Amino acid sequence: MNRKILFVGLVMMIMMAGAAMGQNDCYNPTMRAAKAAYDKGNYQRAEQLYREASECYDCTAQQKAQAKRKAEESRKKRVAATTTGSTTNSQQQREEELRRREERLRQREAALRREEEQAAERKRQEEARQAEERRKREEAERNRKRDNITLNVRGVEFTMVRVEGGTFTMGCTSEQGDDCYDWEKPAHSVTLSSYYMGETEVTQALWEAVMGNNPSRWKGDNLPVEQVSWKDVQEFIEKLNRLTRRTFRFRLPTEAEWEYAARGGSKSRGYKYSGSNSIDAVAWYTDNSGNKTHAVKGKQANELGLYDMSGNVWEWCSDWYGDYSSGSQRDPGGPATGSYRVLRGGGWNLNATCCRVSFRHYLEPDHSTNFRGFRLVLCP
Repeated sequence: MNRKILFVGLVMMIMMAGAAMGQNDCYNPTMRAAKAAYDKGNYQRAEQLYREASECYDCTAQQKAQAKRKAEESRKKRVAATTTGSTTNSQQQREEELRRREERLRQREAALRREEEQAAERKRQEEARQAEERRKREEAERNRKRDNITLNVRGVEFTMVRVEGGTFTMGCTSEQGDDCYDWEKPAHSVTLSSYYMGETEVTQALWEAVMGNNPSRWKGDNLPVEQVSWKDVQEFIEKLNRLTRRTFRFRLPTEAEWEYAARGGSKSRGYKYSGSNSIDAVAWYTDNSGNKTHAVKGKQANELGLYDMSGNVWEWCSDWYGDYSSGSQRDPGGPATGSYRVLRGGGWNLNATCCRVSFRHYLEPDHSTNFRGFRLVLCP
């Protein structure tokens, strides 16, 4: 009886454990066989089978525990893998961003190097261009000086600038705009032979060296001589030619020679005034003269290296004054007769309009004022 009671208790424990475990292939069939043997009264067989069921329970529990451990390990591995993957991805992203930054930095540095190289090349080209321009200017100046003639009369030096002959349009040309007067028209073609033109207006120093007196109102060796009439100038030229005794002879320029030289001759750039479109750069006139003459070469020269052909003092020409003709001319000398002699260039007391290269003026040949002087021409 006691054995039966113990057996029944064992069965009940196994059954409750089995119920807690749930059904499985090992436990349930063995328990059914044990129950059948017990119902038939074969307690010994039933006990054996119940013990086998108990062993099956222990095995299954171990398997489940092992499976649970494996599942937990697998979960931990997945978590670790996920964490590792996330860390790896984050690291890769940081490395990729760093690589991109370094690449952008390299590109910027390369761009800066290219800009510096381009700037250096532009600077080199500009310096080379400026050097070439300086060389050309210096060569032109050497050639100009070589072609010029410098003379000394009783200790006073003066220079005659070579003006290469050529053809130009005389009178009211397009750069003069609406400033032209009727007596500057019609514009016409003129061809001239080569000659030498005074670099400056005749100075008081040269006049005194030749004439022994100084009629000028404002005194100064390098000031232009003024208050000289056309007839006074003829006397000066006659004495100068006797003093120099050259094959070439001094005289006043013709009106055409004066305008051609004022325009820059064969080197003309088409300026409105002699040497510039800005009168203040090249001329002493009413707006900047202070109502007096100024030393020669105080302003910018024109294309030929001639000074003060606009402003300072009017300059006598050899021609009688007369109307222009429309026909082409070669080495014209003006009308054969007349009452007035031509003056050109404007003066310190006149406005910009009168200092243009095409503006014409005239006066009686025996008349003199303190704003009229002259410059020389040297020719065969």
